[in-house]
Order: sequence, then C-alpha cells, then structure tokens
Amino acid sequence: MSNTFKLRALRPLASRDYRLLFAAVGIEVFGTGMWTIVMIFQVLALDDSPLALSAVATGMSLGLFAFSVLGGVVADRFSKRRILITVQGSTAAIMTAVAVLSLTGNIELWHVAAASFAMGAGSAFFYPAYSAYLPVVLPPEQLLAANGLEGALRPSMGQGLGPALGGVIVGMFFPAIGAVIVAASYAIAFVITLFLSRRDEHTEPTPPEDRPSVWGDLHAGVAYVARTRWLLWTLIFGSSLALIVQGPIEVLLPFLTRDRFEDAEATFGFLLAAYGIGGAVGSLVVSSLKLPRRYLTFMILCWGGGTLPLVVIGVADNLILMLSALFVVGALTGAGVVVWGTLLQRLVPLDMIGRVASLDFFVSIAFMPVSIAIAGPLSLLVPIPIIFVIAGVIPPALALIALLAGRMRHTEEKHPLDVAEG
Repeated sequence: MSNTFKLRALRPLASRDYRLLFAAVGIEVFGTGMWTIVMIFQVLALDDSPLALSAVATGMSLGLFAFSVLGGVVADRFSKRRILITVQGSTAAIMTAVAVLSLTGNIELWHVAAASFAMGAGSAFFYPAYSAYLPVVLPPEQLLAANGLEGALRPSMGQGLGPALGGVIVGMFFPAIGAVIVAASYAIAFVITLFLSRRDEHTEPTPPEDRPSVWGDLHAGVAYVARTRWLLWTLIFGSSLALIVQGPIEVLLPFLTRDRFEDAEATFGFLLAAYGIGGAVGSLVVSSLKLPRRYLTFMILCWGGGTLPLVVIGVADNLILMLSALFVVGALTGAGVVVWGTLLQRLVPLDMIGRVASLDFFVSIAFMPVSIAIAGPLSLLVPIPIIFVIAGVIPPALALIALLAGRMRHTEEKHPLDVAEG
C-alpha cells in the first residue's frame, strides 16, 4: 500500500472538527452495538419470553421508521451541530435513567422498550444531520475518504467490538453494568460534540414567518428526488436490492448453514463476520482512491454485480467458498455505499441533503422488514439454494435498467467530480 494511498484515506483526520465527529460517531456506534446485547439479556432477566424480546427489540426499528423522514426536515431547517449535541445528550440522559433503574432493581419491560424506541428515534435525527454537517467541515475532495472511514467504523464498532464487549460484560456481571457503560459511551460522545465548531450557525437564519411549513419542506424534498433522475432511480434500485437480498441473508442463511455444516451456530457467525469484514475492507479501499470518473456507473455496478457471489452461496457447500463469496458481497456493497454517501454530499444542494438522506434512510428501512417477512414463506415454495441463485442474478439486470433509466452517464458528464487533490 503506497503512502499516497494511505494518506488519501486518512486526510480528513487532519481536520479538528472531523476528528471530533469521527470520535463521537465511533463511541456512539459502539454504545448502540453494546445496547443490542444489554437489551436482550435485560429483557430475559425480566421476562424469559420470546414474545417479550420480540416486542422490545422492535422498539428501535419503530423509532427509526417513525422519525426517519422528519429527521431530514429538521436537519435542513436547523443547526446540524445543535441537532448532534441534542441527540447525544438526550440519549445519554435516557440511558443513564435506564442504568439507574436497572442498578436499583426498579426497571420494567416498558422502560427497556421506551429506551430502544428513543435510541432509534435519535438515530433518525442524528444521521441526516451528520450527513449534512460533513460538507460544512470538509472540502469536497475529502468526502469520499470520510465516508470510507465511517463505512469501516460502523461494522467494526457496531457489529464487532460493541456486541462482543457487551456479551463479555453481561456474562461476567449483569445487564445493569452493561447499561452503565452504554450510558457512559453516550455521555462521552455528548461531551465531544460540544467542541464542534459553529460553522453551520454563522449564516443568518431565515425568519420564522418566511420559513415554509414542515410539510412544505417535506414536499420540496420529495419533489426534488422525483425530478432528479439519478437520485430517483438509485433509490428505486436500492430499495429493490434490499427487498431481494436482505431476507435471504438474514433469514435463510442460518437454515442453509444448518443443513450443510455440523457446527451451524459458529459457522453462521463466521459467515456474517466475513460479510461485515468485507464491508469494512471495501469501504477503506474505495476511500483510499479518487472518486471514479464514472461514479454513478461504478456505484450501481458495485451493488448490482456485488450480488452475483450469492449464486455461490446457493450452489456450493464448501465453507471457504461461502466465506469468500460473502466477503466479496460485503466489500462491493460497502464500496457502493461509500460512493453513494459522497454523491449525496456533493451533488445534492446543501440545504436539501438532510431531507434526501432521510428519504434514502426511510426507503431502505421500509423494504428490509418486508424482505425479512416474505423470505420464510417463500422458502416453503422455492428451495433455499434456488432463492440464493435468484437473489444473485436478478440485481445485475436491475442495475442495467437503473443505469439506462436514470441516465447516469448524462449526469456524470454534466457534473464531473474527479477533482485533483492537493
């Protein structure tokens, strides 16, 4: 790996504001990852029932879904810095209350459910504001690298270190200690965000009487996406991809693993780890390169072509082949996500980024549960290996449709982004 390759990936860290933001996001993602484990065992300690766990675990998704669109409107109307601070501070206070209730033995199921809902709602406000704040603190040529660093941070902290340490802490002690660490994580992230610069607060605010209504802002965001072909067709393709791929990986892969391998639990864990590590590696590699001249084509082909290895999952019973296939799927998915985040920040007007990011978020989380819900019943009609083959070959065809219908090449020629870096 050349010095230029490494320097390009790490260049955003030279910015004080980005270092603070990166640290706050990393600690917050770690806390969220740990909460997934703490929440499970806290619920089991209160009511050892799958029904209770399912109801409480749904809380975070409901919070995300309920506020995902509103979060983008808020991000475009108010200071992004203040939103980041408010979300981290509010979540820290809620998690502190949960920790105190757990330590004193006064916690109830509805407390845990409410905390999960609040954490999901906080994320719905945090990430549109974060996406819109990045272009304020970084020059355009560093956004790709910043999104790549974040793309590597999330799986390593949120799916790796956070849950792993959460399991160890809860196993050695009890859920209340894990809740204390989660609360401390958010408190630290809150303090860090207090030191972010007020760059997005220097412009003269629009008088309240001149501001459009919330519904007016939302309508403007939807209208912008609808008339911007590359955005519209990317969202259509991305939602189709979530519908086709998410269910097989999350619901059907465990059954396929059980049928093929003796130690199904450990094998399934290794397969998911390969997928997550691939996503981190793909994010870092793309962030270390210049943005491709055909950036939309590259992104769509990464997502579309990235599902082809799922065919291997369907037909091969060799663990090494399956691990390699999921690594490639994760890497190409992660690479496309990094480019997508960068394009939102460079091609979308600054005062519209929050709404577009939240609409993307809303569409994604709307189709994922649908995919998960239909995967099980579908497997009763179609053999699971065949479902994986279908999930692998349909997205490349949809990618070609998106490239043509979205006139991606026209956008790439009209808005060249391959700026030289100093």
